Amino acid sequence: MKVVEAEFVISAVGPQQYPEDALPEIALAGRSNVGKSSLINRMIQRKNLARTSSQPGKTQTLNFYRINQCLYFVDLPGYGYAKVSKSLRREWGRFIERYLLERERLKLLILIVDLRHPPTRDDQMMYEWLKYHRVPVCVVATKADKIPRGKWQKHLKIVKETLQFHPADPLVLFSSETGQGRDELWKVIRGAAGLPAGEETAHSSEF
Repeated sequence: MKVVEAEFVISAVGPQQYPEDALPEIALAGRSNVGKSSLINRMIQRKNLARTSSQPGKTQTLNFYRINQCLYFVDLPGYGYAKVSKSLRREWGRFIERYLLERERLKLLILIVDLRHPPTRDDQMMYEWLKYHRVPVCVVATKADKIPRGKWQKHLKIVKETLQFHPADPLVLFSSETGQGRDELWKVIRGAAGLPAGEETAHSSEF
C-alpha cells in the first residue's frame, strides 16, 4: 500500500475523545519496548510520526494516526512494564478494555511479539483474552532482522506453540529495520478494514 498521507490526530483516554469520522480502526498492542512505534513508522514509511522511546511505559494513551484519510492506526499503551504503579495499570486496563470491547470501528488488533524470544506471559494472556472476546487479531513477530533467516521458522514455531496460536489467524514475520513483512501486513490490514487492493486515496501526494 502506498501511503500518501499520514498524520497524528489525538491522544485519547476515553470515548468522548475518539475521532468521529467513521473510518475503520486498526489497533496495535504489545509489551513495552516491543517496537509498536517503529512498526507504525515502517508501515507508513515515515521516520518519526510515531515517536519511539527508550523509556518503557511512556505511551499512556490511545494514540490515533490517520492514514490516507481511509483508516486509523491506534497505538495502545504497552503492557508488562513493572515500574508503572498498580493503580495506573488498572486505569490503563479499564480504558483499553473498554475500547477493545465497545469500539465498533475497531476492525483488527495487531498483537506484536518479539521473534527473538518466546512470547511472555503477558503476551499469552492478551492473546487468550482477544480470542475469548472474539476480537479479530493478527500476530506480528517483529525484529526478524535480529535472527538468521535459517532460524526464522524455528522461532515462529515457538511463537505459535507458546501462544497456542489459532491457525485461522494471520501471522506475519516482520522487521521494522528492513521492511520485511510490510506488504503482507498491509494486505491483512486492507482486508480487515474492507479497503480495496491498492487503496491510497488522500488529499495529498507529497511523499
